[in-house]
Amino acid sequence: VQLVESGGGLVQPGGSLRLSCAASGFTFNNYAMSWYRQAPGKERELVAHIRSAGGSTNYADSVKGRFTISRDNAKNTVYLQMNSLKPEDTAVYYCSVNPGPRYWGQGTQVTVSS
Repeated sequence: VQLVESGGGLVQPGGSLRLSCAASGFTFNNYAMSWYRQAPGKERELVAHIRSAGGSTNYADSVKGRFTISRDNAKNTVYLQMNSLKPEDTAVYYCSVNPGPRYWGQGTQVTVSS
């Protein structure tokens, strides 16, 4: 299993970023995908989750209405569109899948600062 995140960076408060996670090594269509984040000194937390079939989604309360998770099964890719970013969204963002053991990508840094 390989998960490769991209799209992080430095953005001003109120700005937007779109993260991508390219997946390989498993049957992407069959599994739910998740985005987590970990800020310095804090535990890793679930940000958003999308099921395999039908694409139903769940979000952490802190990002509801601002973030949107989506997936393209033809491209084996999951996305996280982040709008109205706040300084408290600063963290390393990880893509994850759980086909048995849980797998993680290497993470992509998102920094929200003026």
